[in-house]
Amino acid sequence: MSPMIKLPLGMEYALLGLMRGAPAHAYAIHKRLAQTVVLHLVWRTQQRQTYAALDRLADEGYIREHRDVAGRRPPRRMFQLTATGEAAFARWVTTPVQHGREFRQAFMARLYFAGREGPATLERLIAAQEAATDQRMAELAGRATDPAVPQLDRLVVRFRLGQLQATRRWLAECRRELLGCDDRLRADPAERDDDGVATD
Repeated sequence: MSPMIKLPLGMEYALLGLMRGAPAHAYAIHKRLAQTVVLHLVWRTQQRQTYAALDRLADEGYIREHRDVAGRRPPRRMFQLTATGEAAFARWVTTPVQHGREFRQAFMARLYFAGREGPATLERLIAAQEAATDQRMAELAGRATDPAVPQLDRLVVRFRLGQLQATRRWLAECRRELLGCDDRLRADPAERDDDGVATD
């Protein structure tokens, strides 16, 4: 089974998230995507694009389709997640993005769905993205001041560092407003017990 890479930036995973909990017909899924404000700001898709994405998800085993027949109306295409789809969504929703160009769409969608999953999932996503951002800043920090690096390259690196620093501040803001805590007050992972509770 091939990875879901045919649609960029996670739209197919968002469709999986919209189907969690109960089966839904194709038009209802498209309507949810269009009417959820956060997702509508991320993706503006036509109905045919949503349907094509659902077909791909079914072909790859992430969802299953059946026909809902009621009365004289035409049969409706109903979709529900498979175990494979559930597992794929669970991995995606707490995985940090690795490139700045993915942040505006892929991370925003993850943030929305992580919030729907609950505080524990939201915490895991924000913490993972903070760690990924910190790592990338550390990788670039030395090049920003290294005299062996050409001057124009250093300027570009400093620009990128500025973007990452702004992202890091925004993630701290997300933590405060969505989780009610400050990342500076988090205990070191080594100081937490098995349930994730800070210990003395």
